[in-house]
Amino acid sequence: MTQKVRLNLQVSEQLNSDLEEMAQSTGSNRTEVIRQALALMKIAHKARQEGRHIGLVSDPAKLDTELVGIL
Repeated sequence: MTQKVRLNLQVSEQLNSDLEEMAQSTGSNRTEVIRQALALMKIAHKARQEGRHIGLVSDPAKLDTELVGIL
């Protein structure tokens, strides 16, 4: 089993409120929201290193890569 590291994080009241709202709307918790956000950041960072771009489109047919299982 992978060992876990505990992190203490201080955030503004607004960010905490945003985290709570996202957790409630996705049926998860703040920790899981932060984990998913970091996973997205890792994908964005790797894409940038590869000369790729992250964006939003309204037409799924225009996607080059789809991120599944994030929300």
